[in-house]
Amino acid sequence: MQQNIFITGGCGYKGSKIVPLLLSLGHMVTVFDTIWFGNFLPKHPNLKIIRGDIRNLNNISIDGFDTVIHLASIANDPSGDLDPTQTWEISVLATKQLAEKAITAKIENFIYASSGSVYGLSDAEKVTETEKLVPISTYNKTKMCAERILQSYDDKFNLVIIRPATVCGLSPRMRLDVAVNMLTTQALENNKIRVLGGEQVRPNIHIDDLANLYAFFVKNKNKLSGVFNAGFENLKIIDIANTVAKKTGAEIVVETSNDPRSYRLCSDKLLGLGFKPRKTVADAISEICDSWKANQLKNKPQWHTVSWMQNIDLNSENKNAAYKLSA
Repeated sequence: MQQNIFITGGCGYKGSKIVPLLLSLGHMVTVFDTIWFGNFLPKHPNLKIIRGDIRNLNNISIDGFDTVIHLASIANDPSGDLDPTQTWEISVLATKQLAEKAITAKIENFIYASSGSVYGLSDAEKVTETEKLVPISTYNKTKMCAERILQSYDDKFNLVIIRPATVCGLSPRMRLDVAVNMLTTQALENNKIRVLGGEQVRPNIHIDDLANLYAFFVKNKNKLSGVFNAGFENLKIIDIANTVAKKTGAEIVVETSNDPRSYRLCSDKLLGLGFKPRKTVADAISEICDSWKANQLKNKPQWHTVSWMQNIDLNSENKNAAYKLSA
């Protein structure tokens, strides 16, 4: 059944895969995004893009939408640490504002993009959704607080909270600063893979599977709710590097690391709903390599979130403004 969907942050790394998928399934989609990193969404008669800052939704109506997908936030630990105040404003205060707006608009379904990093450091063999949250960074803390805010309203709308693992794979708005993508790009550019430590275990999810997951919850509107981990491969960094080296022939250089983060996501709850991942980390590596060799993927400055944010005026578009960009 066709739905009218409002997506914040829809021009980002994840959104640039989620939005086209939802459009292909026949949904109407409105994207609200600052477009700090560019807009790579396809033109489509069922797509409307509104350029604006999530901190100011005063002039935006979300009446008539069936589902809200809330992706907008300052992504990952280094980005969150650039300006902690801004991170709290965007990731927490704006989430509260959006939730209250959704209640007023009688939105039925609210899907929130949290993070598997809310668990902090854990030596548990299986980190399930019942594990205690011990966030250790500004980014982790804002995700946890946003979850708590939304859960306080879960009697007002059907709430789904997704805690994804580190995402990998190709997207129109690419990121080359996440583990798998970064190691693969290093191999392709330098024929060397720089590994810091290597024994740390990190959970991973292919971006195509993540997009399919959002479509899965949209399809099951008002049928499924709760908190769900989404990570299907818990791998050591050195094992990821070895897979990249096997594909590219690059040399691995191991250096010491002061980053002890190591945790394993368990997604049995999600798999129990019938959702099935289709792709692997190895698939992501192969796809990146093929795109690079075909000259379709290049190492662009905006594919690196922290350095890009440091070199643009984040307020140049006037955070008090929101306007229609395209339809």
